[in-house]
Amino acid sequence: MAEQVAEKAIWRDQSRSASTMAELFAPLDRLLSGGGDPRLTINPASGVNEYGCQPFPCPDTLSFSSSTATSISPRAYDRAREARDSMMQSAIAVGIDAAFDARVEAMRDELKTCLGLSRTQADVVFSPSGTDAQLQALFLTRARLGDPLTTIIVAADQTGSGTVNTARGNHFSAATASGSPVRKGEPIAGLAHRVDSIALRLFDEAGDSRPQAASDAMVLDAVESAIANGSHVLLQVMDSSKFGWRAPSEQCLDEISMRWPDQVQVVVDACQMRLGRTRLRKYLDRGYLVIVTGSKFFTGPPFSGALLVPSALAPDFDAAAEIAPGLLEYTSRSDWPKNWPGLRSRFPIRANLGQWLRWEAALEEIRAYYAVPDEFRLKALMTFGEGVEWMIASSPSLRLLPPQQRPDGEGADDDELSQRTIFPFVIRHGDRVLSLEQCKKLYRALARDAADMVSADAAVVAAKPCLIGQPVALGCGEGQPVAALRICAGARLVTEAWSTDPDTARANLQRELGQVGAVVAKIEWLLAHIDSPELAEVCHGV
Repeated sequence: MAEQVAEKAIWRDQSRSASTMAELFAPLDRLLSGGGDPRLTINPASGVNEYGCQPFPCPDTLSFSSSTATSISPRAYDRAREARDSMMQSAIAVGIDAAFDARVEAMRDELKTCLGLSRTQADVVFSPSGTDAQLQALFLTRARLGDPLTTIIVAADQTGSGTVNTARGNHFSAATASGSPVRKGEPIAGLAHRVDSIALRLFDEAGDSRPQAASDAMVLDAVESAIANGSHVLLQVMDSSKFGWRAPSEQCLDEISMRWPDQVQVVVDACQMRLGRTRLRKYLDRGYLVIVTGSKFFTGPPFSGALLVPSALAPDFDAAAEIAPGLLEYTSRSDWPKNWPGLRSRFPIRANLGQWLRWEAALEEIRAYYAVPDEFRLKALMTFGEGVEWMIASSPSLRLLPPQQRPDGEGADDDELSQRTIFPFVIRHGDRVLSLEQCKKLYRALARDAADMVSADAAVVAAKPCLIGQPVALGCGEGQPVAALRICAGARLVTEAWSTDPDTARANLQRELGQVGAVVAKIEWLLAHIDSPELAEVCHGV
């Protein structure tokens, strides 16, 4: 009997390995859009996912959308192809499971090196997206603190839409990255039990930002109330939001650490990756878990997530007594560090090739960005920011939202990323501000090449597909939600502008700003036709 069981196990392993090898030979575009939740699904009619991105380079698209998602660059696409070829060779030599596990483990060190982290400062847990990483953070916090647990989400109106579900340990989509069908909003087995959640907004119902002191007070009150009711707390803080904001203040976090050192686990939502490496190290030194991605500021293909864990906490997490059964459909053994043998051995062996290739591509973008001299990274972001602000101010229809006011000296830990890189704006049409639905309509139209639907004189403006940050709801105006769109700087702006020749670098930056001008011109053209049948045709099928 024992021999039969062993034989069946061997057969299953061999079958799984053969299936993974066969998948490795699939078209690269298909691999890059696989291994994630339905957000990555390519619409066969439009050829793009729900964010307007394609799984191959799109040089003709004007892309300033790094706060949402960006199509893969030629550089990153080439790297993904090379990584796939190398994996094939390694798999032939040592087997696909061993080859895959070894490569993912090496990528942990590569990511830490890129982010300026020592090998002993943090451990890396990979995930298909930042949303998936929130589930990993919830699982680890429960393992460390126990339950009941209250998750307090700071800037809940400025984080990903899936957070309302992950904060409660619920499914955030209709399928997991492993392809298992689930029901969105329903509890994940073993993860949602005795978990409550509190959402704290950065903006009030009228769309006005709360003063920092008021926001800090809300956070402190929520933590104090949860602990008084006998609950431990997972406090998810924001750095940075969809508008580039940070909350709560450092002073607020210091007070929480002093008052409740063993009852609160801070998790930093740094998915946008618009913070300096010095600040990132400080978060980890304070014992915070940090959620990062390679697919926002760094402009890797959507999506690629990771949870950075302070190494000092690793023994606690590796000794987790129970694994949430439902989490097995979200994460696999290779996602967890090899120096966590107890925990990782309890997850299934399942190679997520799409997740791996997207991280290969993202690492290429991160390496390229930090290979550019510090001085030019700062200059490029400053020049771009000044140009974007001037163009928005010059537009008759766009109104730039003000930046967050931060204490003097706070940007010292952010290096060049102390510069503003997300430029949110509302759009006025006549005497009204565009509603959320109207902004969605305009956003979809921007992404289309509409040259064949307009007159010849307008074709030049209408032809270019333009990707910018998705609409973000602000509050209610005239009885319906209003929203802001966003023009964003990403790492690729810097790497593609860089040249050892100053004149060439200057010209490259001006070219990027010229493309922003084309985006603004297309917005103005679309705005003039927002109620026309032609615009409805442009939006059709997007």
